[in-house]
Amino acid sequence: MTEVHARRAKARLDAALEGLAVFRGAVAQPEEFNCECHWGSAEELALLKVPDVRLDPDLLRRAWQPSDWRDHASVLRRILPQLAGALLDSRSESFGYRDDIGVSLARADWQEWPRKQAAAVWEFLHAFWAHSLVTAGPVGHTSLTLAMCVEASGELSPWLDVWETLEHPTADRNLAEAVDTWDYDLLADELPWSTWYDKDEKLAVLTAWLTRHAPARLRASNAPADLLQRLRLIGLTGPARWNDPH
Repeated sequence: MTEVHARRAKARLDAALEGLAVFRGAVAQPEEFNCECHWGSAEELALLKVPDVRLDPDLLRRAWQPSDWRDHASVLRRILPQLAGALLDSRSESFGYRDDIGVSLARADWQEWPRKQAAAVWEFLHAFWAHSLVTAGPVGHTSLTLAMCVEASGELSPWLDVWETLEHPTADRNLAEAVDTWDYDLLADELPWSTWYDKDEKLAVLTAWLTRHAPARLRASNAPADLLQRLRLIGLTGPARWNDPH
């Protein structure tokens, strides 16, 4: 059954990547501009105004990363098919920036794009999340994928709900790895990724979900005792946490 989950998730992701073909032919606005001194050359900028030309990895990163494009949405639509593929390639310069890419998508107001385009982005995010949960190693990197999906969508709970209902050993291992990655920030009452807004609310939702859902799941998957101890401390607040004998 676990292999069935993985095959279905991969098939859904492949279909979602194909669905991003709706952006083929997209270009940046003719008047789009960025500083040659700090961003790149006029020749590189011109490539964003030509449809479907593949960008080198450095230029791809410099296309989604700035916050000062005149029309950020047009730039994102131009590069989105290639960017989505880069998120699955651990050699890509954009691979480790999933949380920042989520912010970039939010900045582009993708949910306000034409219906077919918005639907393609929605399906890609959900397919990518489903695939991440059942994929081990850097390609899955569940904690970063969650941050991307949350920042792109503006919601946390729906993504956690999917994780909670998925019974899969890789999803359990990814949960243990996420707790191990997040615990330092959570014990300091900090959200473990950068966010534009509602940091305190997201922190409260994530902490409540972990302390409610994760302990039994991690115990069932034989997680280390020290990880369970850190998770227990995350569920405590104020003096109760700092005065705990452990």
